[in-house]
Amino acid sequence: MADRIPMTPRGVKKLREELKRLREVERPKNVQDIEIARAHGDISENAEFSAAKERQAFIEGRSREIDSILAQSEVIDPTTLSGDRVVFGATVRLADTDSGEETSYSIVGDHEGDIKEGRLTISAPLARALIGREKGDMVSLRTAKGTREYQIVDVRFRPVQDA
Repeated sequence: MADRIPMTPRGVKKLREELKRLREVERPKNVQDIEIARAHGDISENAEFSAAKERQAFIEGRSREIDSILAQSEVIDPTTLSGDRVVFGATVRLADTDSGEETSYSIVGDHEGDIKEGRLTISAPLARALIGREKGDMVSLRTAKGTREYQIVDVRFRPVQDA
């Protein structure tokens, strides 16, 4: 069996909502669009029909992908975790050692990241550099703009929120 995919409860909820929307809203609308396009006559040169069939393929493909992700997911609730080390689900406050600017990131699954909202995927280079570290540790990260250094100011475990 394939490796488990770590996800927060929020991430699983979002995927289930997307799957429900695809199956209960998008799919029926798409079926109707196909029927309407088919009623226009010759489907071999019908752009509406082609577009609706492409949309159908996307909906079905994305539904299968979400089903697979959910089947392999391992839900890890950050509120059940504790400690001083950075692990999946932790919310980490970092200080840039050059500018002193502080930022916070929650370490989440690959399918729920959004850097603008402070959700950093577990496979991101910064998250990989942070895993296993503790409050007070320094972390170096090579970027396109050069090496950046951060100090871990705080490690917390709380629910991952929507922005």
